[in-house]
Amino acid sequence: MAILSAPSSSSPAHPLPQRSQELLAMAQTQWDRRQGLLIFAYGSLIWKPGFTPAATLPAQVHGYHRALSLRSLVNRGNAAQPGLVLALLSGGSCRGLLYRAEPAQSESLLNELWAREMVIGSYAPRWLNCQTPIGPQRALSFTLSRQSPGHVGALSDADLLHIFKHAQGRYGSTLDYLLRTVEGLRQHGLRDAELERQCRLAALHGLCQPLVG
Repeated sequence: MAILSAPSSSSPAHPLPQRSQELLAMAQTQWDRRQGLLIFAYGSLIWKPGFTPAATLPAQVHGYHRALSLRSLVNRGNAAQPGLVLALLSGGSCRGLLYRAEPAQSESLLNELWAREMVIGSYAPRWLNCQTPIGPQRALSFTLSRQSPGHVGALSDADLLHIFKHAQGRYGSTLDYLLRTVEGLRQHGLRDAELERQCRLAALHGLCQPLVG
């Protein structure tokens, strides 16, 4: 397994907020190290994992669903026009991918993930029970509490269209993030009805090309 830009130390390359550090310590104590790190990917990790998994399996988590509901002030938006990124919210179910990292590289990868996903500390990382073709597996994923300051409640289609049109961050637009996720899911035979509806909404208003199929 090759990790891209992985830190050489056992902690993230840059200091993280206190809450992020505490959650990392908690995740490390709850991690069953008898096998390599298992990660449940549901959003950008599907199309940009940042490493080469030793194994990849389709997986489903019950009790959480994927939603474009985390405010982004840097990566996919800015202070003047916040954007959105995906999170796992409680309720329903979610189909995604289960990645397994080689044990020897797993500690570095865990810290790389924290540097990527927990720089602000909005997510609530959890070890989730995933259903896979080889049976249940316990994998790390990034959930979001509805009480988090970063959580965005229900948005109207007009609100979504405004964000799709104007939200731009250092890694691109919210709309590009959405389109890449839908494409990444489809490449693995996965479909998300709500995300595809949002893509069709954007296409209907001339903001992107229509989905095929």
